[in-house]
Amino acid sequence: MIILKDILYKVAIDAVKGSTEIEINKIDFDSRKIQDNDVFVAIRGTVSNGHDFIETAINLGATVIVCDTFPEIIVSGITYIQVKDTNSALAYLAANFYGNPSQNLKLVGITGTNGKTTIASLLYQLFKKAGYKVGLLSTVKIMVDDVEYKATHTTPDSLTINYYLAEMNAFGIEYCFMEVSSHGIHQKRTEALQFAGGVFTNLSHDHLDYHPTFAEYRDVKKSFFDFLPKTAFALSNIDDKNGLVMLQNTAARKLTYALKSYADYKAQILENQLSGLLLKINDNEVWVKLIGTFNAYNLVAIFGTAVELGLDKLEVLRLLSELESVSGRFQFIVSNSKITAIVDYAHTPDALENVLSTISNIRTNNEQLITVVGCGGDRDKTKRPIMAHIASSMSNKVIITSDNPRTEDPIDIIADMEKGVEPQNHKKTLSIVDRKQAIKTACQLANPNDIILIAGKGHETYQEIQGVRYDFDDMKIVKDFLEQLSK
Repeated sequence: MIILKDILYKVAIDAVKGSTEIEINKIDFDSRKIQDNDVFVAIRGTVSNGHDFIETAINLGATVIVCDTFPEIIVSGITYIQVKDTNSALAYLAANFYGNPSQNLKLVGITGTNGKTTIASLLYQLFKKAGYKVGLLSTVKIMVDDVEYKATHTTPDSLTINYYLAEMNAFGIEYCFMEVSSHGIHQKRTEALQFAGGVFTNLSHDHLDYHPTFAEYRDVKKSFFDFLPKTAFALSNIDDKNGLVMLQNTAARKLTYALKSYADYKAQILENQLSGLLLKINDNEVWVKLIGTFNAYNLVAIFGTAVELGLDKLEVLRLLSELESVSGRFQFIVSNSKITAIVDYAHTPDALENVLSTISNIRTNNEQLITVVGCGGDRDKTKRPIMAHIASSMSNKVIITSDNPRTEDPIDIIADMEKGVEPQNHKKTLSIVDRKQAIKTACQLANPNDIILIAGKGHETYQEIQGVRYDFDDMKIVKDFLEQLSK
């Protein structure tokens, strides 16, 4: 039995109409899911305004309405709670409803433009190998120790986060690693959580369809660190020009990592091959199975996080050497005809340049690099020509194609991308709208020892067109085509 007043702790309340001594069933912000004795939280979203559905929620059985403005019609027998910010209120209501589960484990949030999924997933993998019960909240999946759930957002809503954290408490989980997106921070989804640590990866051109300026995007990321408690640690990449900005106002213990700068956790690349990396981390050498400079950053962040959480340094190094790459993050196969195909989630200019630079560093230049790349629809249009410019400048051949066009015409997206291809690169650039055909063409163009990069979708197993998700797995498709060609 849950009493309404017991879940109002730390909610910034302006006014109350009705009783808070009533029993409640559950909380929801989707009026369609409301049942008898539920609490309906009216959220002002980017698409719809929950305040428009208060009457619907009451008709479905809601007995409590949480809103930032009282509706014109006040229904007798209903409790109305006016708050300053319904997103913030939802975060505290959810945490209180599930018994503040983040306080019962060590929760670490990873934020930044690139690397969040890899760092969170590999920390999960490392701590599992170290013998701990571990949780993961990531773009790819949600893990409650060994039980896997499907993920729908980089950072889920407050109710979903706290539901899974409560599940983790029930399983006796000690550590949880969580991707923290700018959307999630801005919409207060992480506000009521207690973090043991935060990690900043890097900041580059992304989500400017949501944030009006790059400065706001940066400041939203920074606010995550601003609210970390003094009991937590804040680990930041200071090779990124915004790395020290993240640490400016945090009460947490300030720590740094880098490849180029003096830092608390310093890595140096000694060897970089397709088979892996030889790194020196804080004067200790370690061979890892992951590839590329960007993974060197990820691995030193993982090392620092694990050490700050109390693991032995030498044990962490041993475990780093056992880590396997994350699905859709520089995932590669070599066909019978010696063609290497790499699938990577790179969907920002910075991420694409990182992947192409990594390939350049490990190739001999006796082979072709063929890049298949697209851009998502209904998202930041300014990065489209930049992505095509980078791909066409750093590859021997480029095929511009569809990513997830969503509600846009893919021909229009491709046209935006083509504007970034410089005249000298026109001859080596093709445009093929059908992504499957684009991948097939890349395979047909490739000779033995050539490298094919398929960028943009990574781990995704669907392609979204006009609101419908069709089965589509880049790795499976390229594997099938390469097998057919090598017969």
